[in-house]
Amino acid sequence: QVQLVESGGGLVQAGASLKLSCTASGRAFSRYAIGWFRQAPGKEREFVGAITWTAYYADSVKERFTISRDNAKNTVYLQMNSLKPEDTAVYYCAADLTPLRLGRGVNDFSYWGQGTQVTVSS
Repeated sequence: QVQLVESGGGLVQAGASLKLSCTASGRAFSRYAIGWFRQAPGKEREFVGAITWTAYYADSVKERFTISRDNAKNTVYLQMNSLKPEDTAVYYCAADLTPLRLGRGVNDFSYWGQGTQVTVSS
């Protein structure tokens, strides 16, 4: 069983930066892939990026967002720079217990956090 808690969301202006955290409970954290997804009102949940032994990203964010992990703290970070109004969404982190597949789909991830709201004003 893995429990995930996101934090760090908030309201920022366009062009600003924000750093989200995802802290996990449970054993063997370093073996999981941790992914970030986001869901805007009226839209499907979409992949943002994930990290295993390496990080990989959706094309829409790869020049602006960076994912890192601190296994000693059971925490993964999502650093978001040059934020745009279209980045406004609830951001979720999720755990994939099969990291070798480098999953990008919602169904690849078994455990989810409750989400944190990010709002970017223009």
